[in-house]
Amino acid sequence: MKILVVDDSPAMRMMVVRTLRQAGFGGNDVTQAEDGAIALEAIRKETPDLVLADWNMPNMTGIELLEALRAEENNVDFGFITTESTTEVRKKATDAGAKFLISKPFTVEAFEKVLSTVLS
Repeated sequence: MKILVVDDSPAMRMMVVRTLRQAGFGGNDVTQAEDGAIALEAIRKETPDLVLADWNMPNMTGIELLEALRAEENNVDFGFITTESTTEVRKKATDAGAKFLISKPFTVEAFEKVLSTVLS
């Protein structure tokens, strides 16, 4: 399974990748992108099975990435890993087609719980 991690912080991308491993998803092919625009181009070339994106990024935000994918009729499984967790943000994410939103700071248990249903 191919997972794309999208976050403008290299340290946060590393933490997400490490947490994926710790949660038992380390056997997947994990790639990274530093913003939504770079991720969109990567997804157009080879669609992953799952995109894990931050909400706030330069050039193209996570929600803009999701909206662009859906406008192109790309229905890749998509979730947010973000500090944005208000009811309004959660509704906007769900309405745009996100499967889940994991709040930062996150735990291994949060990844296990959410991703076990998405990646099974």
